[in-house]
Amino acid sequence: MASFTERMVPVLVLWLAVCLAETWAVDRGNFKTCDQSAFCKRQRALKPGESPYRALLETMELTNTRLTLQLINDNNKVRLLLELYRLQGNITRVKINELKPLKPRYEVPDVLIREPPTEPLSLLSQDENGVVLSLGSESQRVIISARPFRLDIMEGSDVLMSLNSRGLLTFEHLRMRKDTFSYKVTSTVASVWDNIKRVFSSQADPEAEKKEEADPANQAETTKEEEEKVEDGMWEETFKSHSDSKPNGPSAISLDFSLPGVEHVYGIPEHADTLRLKTTENGDPYRLYNLDVFQYELYNPMALYGAVPVMLAHNTQRTTGIFWLNAAETWVDISSNTAGKTVFGKMLDYVQGSSETPQTDVRWISESGIIDVFLMLGPTPKDVFSQYASLTGTQSFPPLASLGYHQCRWNYNDQEDVQSVDAGFDEHDIPYDFIWLDIEHTDGKRYFTWDPHKFATPKEMLQGLMDKKRKLVAIVDPHIKVDSNYKIHNEIRSKGFYIKNKDGGDYEGWCWPGSASYPDFFRADMRAWWASMFAYDQYEGSMENMYTWNDMNEPSVFNGPEVTMHKDTVHGAWEHRDVHNLYGFYVQMATAEGLIQRSGGIERPFVLTRAFFAGSQRYGAVWTGDNAAEWDHLKISIPMCLSLGLVGISFCGADVGGFFKSPSTELLVRWYQTGAYQPFFRAHAHLDTPRREPWLFGPENTALIREAVRQRYTLLPYWYQQFYHAHRTGEPIMRPLWVEYPQDPATFAVDDEFLIGRDLLVHPVTEEGARGVTAYLPGKDTVWFDIHTFQKHNGAQNLYIPVTMSSIPVFQRGGSIIPRKVRVRRSSTCMEHDPYTLYVALNLQRTAEGELYIDDGHTFNYEKKEFIHRRLSFAKNILSSVNLAPDAQFTTRSWIERVVILGASKPSKVTLQTADGQDSQLEFDFDASMSVLTLRKPGMNAGADWTVMLQ
Repeated sequence: MASFTERMVPVLVLWLAVCLAETWAVDRGNFKTCDQSAFCKRQRALKPGESPYRALLETMELTNTRLTLQLINDNNKVRLLLELYRLQGNITRVKINELKPLKPRYEVPDVLIREPPTEPLSLLSQDENGVVLSLGSESQRVIISARPFRLDIMEGSDVLMSLNSRGLLTFEHLRMRKDTFSYKVTSTVASVWDNIKRVFSSQADPEAEKKEEADPANQAETTKEEEEKVEDGMWEETFKSHSDSKPNGPSAISLDFSLPGVEHVYGIPEHADTLRLKTTENGDPYRLYNLDVFQYELYNPMALYGAVPVMLAHNTQRTTGIFWLNAAETWVDISSNTAGKTVFGKMLDYVQGSSETPQTDVRWISESGIIDVFLMLGPTPKDVFSQYASLTGTQSFPPLASLGYHQCRWNYNDQEDVQSVDAGFDEHDIPYDFIWLDIEHTDGKRYFTWDPHKFATPKEMLQGLMDKKRKLVAIVDPHIKVDSNYKIHNEIRSKGFYIKNKDGGDYEGWCWPGSASYPDFFRADMRAWWASMFAYDQYEGSMENMYTWNDMNEPSVFNGPEVTMHKDTVHGAWEHRDVHNLYGFYVQMATAEGLIQRSGGIERPFVLTRAFFAGSQRYGAVWTGDNAAEWDHLKISIPMCLSLGLVGISFCGADVGGFFKSPSTELLVRWYQTGAYQPFFRAHAHLDTPRREPWLFGPENTALIREAVRQRYTLLPYWYQQFYHAHRTGEPIMRPLWVEYPQDPATFAVDDEFLIGRDLLVHPVTEEGARGVTAYLPGKDTVWFDIHTFQKHNGAQNLYIPVTMSSIPVFQRGGSIIPRKVRVRRSSTCMEHDPYTLYVALNLQRTAEGELYIDDGHTFNYEKKEFIHRRLSFAKNILSSVNLAPDAQFTTRSWIERVVILGASKPSKVTLQTADGQDSQLEFDFDASMSVLTLRKPGMNAGADWTVMLQ
């Protein structure tokens, strides 16, 4: 039996969390600014100017696959090794490391899906000032300037991107600390010691001194100049009550990038900010450092739960990307020569002939590791998505059910509560697919267990859900309760799998269970063991309709610095500071692998993670964390998910209704209407908030929420098709308008509306009391159809749309065909064999195209070509379905029960011709006022060849 102290620990932790929650605001004092982060402050103090780095051209070596070249810092004679690769797909890779480091510096593993294949580099010219290399065509080349070192990528006469053009390359080399004697050398004694050294060095052989200085083997020693510049925070740093020992000393790296012609940059999530990144000259840089930030503030560059060090730059001519592959704490500074100028000011510059070429300058600063950067040269947005996907992989292809609606709160109390909520959805005719259990379902916050009283028969509960073709998600966090009676803890400890503190013992911190230790997911053997714990015979009470949620995996440590792990904890040969942003990536990786293994590799997993890094898209979904029931939090969910989609993570959503606080009924309804059109659709709430199941706000609001959820379910075929496309190409599902309209500057900063794929445009209502919204409909020669009224609107205009509480402004692009399933049932699985309705929206040329993708919805059999993929097209009054994958084999019971053609003319007759040559006349209705033609009950199988002719 647990002691009183053991029983009280979780209670105290929960009490602390609730007390914090009642403040309803982030305590910014818990998180560092750049000035409080020693390496950021140190690097940011360096101003643009002439770089001390020089390229030693005589050291250049060029092979078929790479160029190597030494750089020297003329101030301290430390040498670096530059490696340059031309990669397949119009990508250039630049690596910079110490030539002879005192010890290895961390290079990020496992994020790249393979060693990127290279293409030949060729030397075009060389002299004492620099080198010119070809990047595969005469028009695209790399110019390396020697003094100071600078790298430019050009196409024709245009500079696409410059590295170190502002002279901000910095590489703090590893060195021995000079005050590591048997006693601590005080600053006074150190000063005397310096004077003694100066006396002796003045008597030394000058030639020998020069040779020693030039020998790169001696570069790890601290130079005289550096000894005089030792600053606070280089060898030890304190934040609040926490001390960081920094045994390796200063190790920061920095590099600047200039982007001529660019005014708009995007990406580097996660931040609660606008889609278009802002300049940072008058504030902090954007920070990338995975943190458990309590009810985050909006519109600032503070770090949040995840970090993807990828930035996209866009103008009307080109899209490029920068992927900074570094897992340490990173800050990103952005400046622009047009920042703050109004449109009028820019026009005045033009009229006066004084306009300068717009340019954005970006500087990346990381605490440790090496410079390993991939320059993705586009030229189109979709080229950049493909280039990034070739490096880190694409969005995992999820089970179709996970695209339905998810119902969650902290916490559903017990099995009876779960059954009651499940029955409530049926009673109120609202579909859903997943119900979720937060931390209270466990036995005392011991993950992989169940509360023996509240969830005594979990399989019975899961079977009840399975009987209705529904599923459950249970939380499994990576902090493990320190308890000798807990099997999971004992196994991890006995195998030595916990992260170690700087003294070699198991690291312990406080989280939900009280005292907890943290598995070292950087170990492949630890990840394999963790995956094995999801086997049905290991995870008691689990079944095949149960999936997993990884929360708190930044990692969150309640009593740690910045609510996370101490940087001087140890993962084998590496400090936590080197690897921090990868922790959540590895937790989700191991969990997803466990769900795959438990089914013998047959079933696709579903894993939600809060923390993430580049490559996390391969393992599941993310959400935007602990938001609040406020209108601004509803608004910010759009640019936050758009930013994630741009860097490969398409499966994104926000807690519908807001996690903290209680939403008004208007806000709750509007949030459901917005969430229904975002990739991950889940309602969630804090345990201290009143219950908010969809039917608790009166019949009128229940009906509004029901309609929003039903709209989601009718569009599941289109959503699923978009996920398949994202899985194949790396293109985002929820995407900014400029991705599809890259030459329209009016789209570049739009982040209150978005596209789903190419063909649906959504402008959610996110203003309290709104009576109308203004949506920008892009495309000069494009038409858009309101999906609810079928009214047609021309593109390239700002359209004012009157709205009521039932309004969700959504438009289908003219020229597209979208499949829907209009028979909504209690879950997506119940709709598996239901028929399709095709919505054909004609463009000005009276043509349209679309696709239909069908597979079993849950296994990896699609990789074995077990699917249906068809091209739907309308041209010259003929609608047809053609097989896009003739080598694939799959059958479906679904059929086409209706075709709705928008922008049509009335035919005299409609003829269906099937693959066997049979012709039949189809019934149809025509609404002349809206130019809508409806073909009723054509009846052809969804996987068959067919043609419909309008005459």
